[in-house]
Amino acid sequence: MIKHDLGEACIPNRPNRIIVSDEIMLDAILALGIKPIAVGKPDLVSSKTSILGTKLKELSTIGKQSQPNLEKIVKLNPDLIIGFLISQENYKLLSQIAPTVALEYNQSTWKDALRRIGEIVGEQEKAEILLNQYQQRLTKLRANLGNKLTKINVSISRFHGQVQSPEFRSKFSFPGSILDEIGISPPESQRQLIATPDQNLIQLSIEKLDLLDANFLFVAVDPGAKDLFEKYQKTHMWQSLNVVKNQRVYIVDSSYWIFGNIQSANAIVNDLFKYLIDTVNVQSKVD
Repeated sequence: MIKHDLGEACIPNRPNRIIVSDEIMLDAILALGIKPIAVGKPDLVSSKTSILGTKLKELSTIGKQSQPNLEKIVKLNPDLIIGFLISQENYKLLSQIAPTVALEYNQSTWKDALRRIGEIVGEQEKAEILLNQYQQRLTKLRANLGNKLTKINVSISRFHGQVQSPEFRSKFSFPGSILDEIGISPPESQRQLIATPDQNLIQLSIEKLDLLDANFLFVAVDPGAKDLFEKYQKTHMWQSLNVVKNQRVYIVDSSYWIFGNIQSANAIVNDLFKYLIDTVNVQSKVD
């Protein structure tokens, strides 16, 4: 019997017909070496095709993660349904079809989530191996940054497909927690606005765009937000940012920069190596 956020479920020792409700969970499940039979599509961000590739394309889909196609799920005959952010309403319906495990998604504790998923599917050892390999990559990145590690600051911004203003992500967000563990800080102006761990983002009016100014700025643009981003790029406030003038703004993939687990985290680390080490001469770029 497995206890989870919405109750408990009796699952097989080695489930082999797993349906995953969302791509954040899929990120972890695939990394653990398990191949599910179907997955839900993301509601807002783009699909994780860029990092999950053919493994994602080969899976059946069950509709949007917030509105799963129950008829299709019944036909797939799963022996386990697992996911993050399964609503109480959907849980009641899904648990009548198959044992359902609903886990809360906390952006900054994704490593704990990977361990928990490993326990549920019998891959605890694999989870620890993945996390150890990840820690080794962070150690290498810190070593490459050297004494510049504590001298640079980085902003993370998202242009949202359904919100008409950008936001910055705090150290309690998924990408922010990765930078924080490495030892890279956001600008002081942002840190002063974050009081509690539940503040993983702050929406910005155009008058507050100066809060994005930093040594480096990573911008994740959601599907449907390209026009909004281009609109902001044309504003005086955007063009007056030092990070823009210094050409240190990098457009990154929102499918793995905003939400995810171990594979998304490794993809973010890849980008940090690319932009902070390989492309940018940190010594000459830091003010």
